[in-house]
Amino acid sequence: MDMDNKVLLQVEGSIATVTLNRPEVLNALDSDMWAGLEKAALSITSTPEVNVVILTGAGEKAFSPGLDVKAYVASGLPTAGRRHRNSVDTISNMARIFTLYEDLAVPVIAAINGYCFGGGLELALCCDIRLAAEHAVFALPEVNIGTIPDMGGTQRLPKVIGAGYTKELAYTARKIDAAEALRIGLVNHVYPKEQLMAEARKLATEIAQKHPATVQAAKKAINAGILRGLREGIAYETALAVYSVALAGKPSAEAAGLKKEK
Repeated sequence: MDMDNKVLLQVEGSIATVTLNRPEVLNALDSDMWAGLEKAALSITSTPEVNVVILTGAGEKAFSPGLDVKAYVASGLPTAGRRHRNSVDTISNMARIFTLYEDLAVPVIAAINGYCFGGGLELALCCDIRLAAEHAVFALPEVNIGTIPDMGGTQRLPKVIGAGYTKELAYTARKIDAAEALRIGLVNHVYPKEQLMAEARKLATEIAQKHPATVQAAKKAINAGILRGLREGIAYETALAVYSVALAGKPSAEAAGLKKEK
């Protein structure tokens, strides 16, 4: 199934693969991709034969660097950019679409094949298991563009790596490599890039061979313990993101650390 070409959904047997498909911009997220992610999640929900989902990015360079900052900065319309970041409704809706993947009844495996920044990392945090290629790089660069992680990052990341490492990444916008991500528990396993998808499918197949009802019950039980208070926290995060960007002013692509690919 083709979600307007920007988000691809492929179902093979009991395994669905969702692919962020804008490799020309490192799979940066625009409004069409959010719509495609929502359509894919809803389609998976209505496809009972799917027992496991793999979420990845097209190409070998990136999972996703997050929001397509260049697109709206280059538009020359700061008011449009402000509407994008300053609207509580807009941010809440974007976060809601990410949460659809966390709320899927079936396990979701993120296969992180390169840059995983900002909203890309926050999307990966909605997955149950994260696998990374050796060349993957992770960051929360939002403070560099005058906001905070606003797609659930301040709430989900501490539950994965603890408050200390989360604060270090959020305060500094520092990039970390796959080895460091593995060390702090951000990802489960790291593989050579040519093996990543094969390993993701191998794990998905192993899970899919278990009884779906018991796997889904295990996910529901685990998440019930992890996610208590998460929704309220995300609502507070959204309000703080709107406030912080209003104080910081207009962001820039350069500040986000995004360089033009050659």
